[in-house]
Amino acid sequence: MKLYFSILSIWFLAFAAQADTQYQRQKHYNLKGGLALQGYDPVSYFSGKPKKGDTTHIYSKSGVTYHFSSAENLREFKSNPTKYEPAYGGWCAYAFAVKAGKVRVNPKSYKIIKGRIYLFYKSVLWGDTLKSWNSESEESQLKIAQSEWRKLVS
Repeated sequence: MKLYFSILSIWFLAFAAQADTQYQRQKHYNLKGGLALQGYDPVSYFSGKPKKGDTTHIYSKSGVTYHFSSAENLREFKSNPTKYEPAYGGWCAYAFAVKAGKVRVNPKSYKIIKGRIYLFYKSVLWGDTLKSWNSESEESQLKIAQSEWRKLVS
C-alpha cells in the first residue's frame, strides 16, 4: 500500500510540474490561439528561408503548437525541440536587450545565433530592430536579453 501511495505521489508531482510548465509556456510565449511563430515552420528557418507550416503537420510541445511545412521537418523538430524553438518565447530579441519586454515580431525578420532562432520586430512605420541588433555588440545584447527573459519567466 505504501508503494502505491509513493507511485501515486510521484505521478501527481510529475503531472503538476507538467501543468505548471504548460501554463508558464502559454503565458510567456508569443502565441496567437496557442500557435507559435504565426504558423511558420521553426525547422525551415535553418534552411535560410522560413516557410509557413500547414495544418497537415502539427505538433504541440507543452501547450505550444507548431505547424510544419513537411513531415520531415516535423520529425526533425521532435528529435530536438529545444534547438528549434525560438529564443525568448518568440518575442523580439532586441526588445529584451533594451529592457522593453515582450514586443511582437515579424516572423520573417530573424537571425540564427549559436544555433537558435532569434526573432525581431520589423515594420514600415517603426523600423527594423534586426538592423539595430546588428549595429551593436551581439554578445552584450544576448547577455542582457537572457537576463531580462529569465526575470520574466521566473
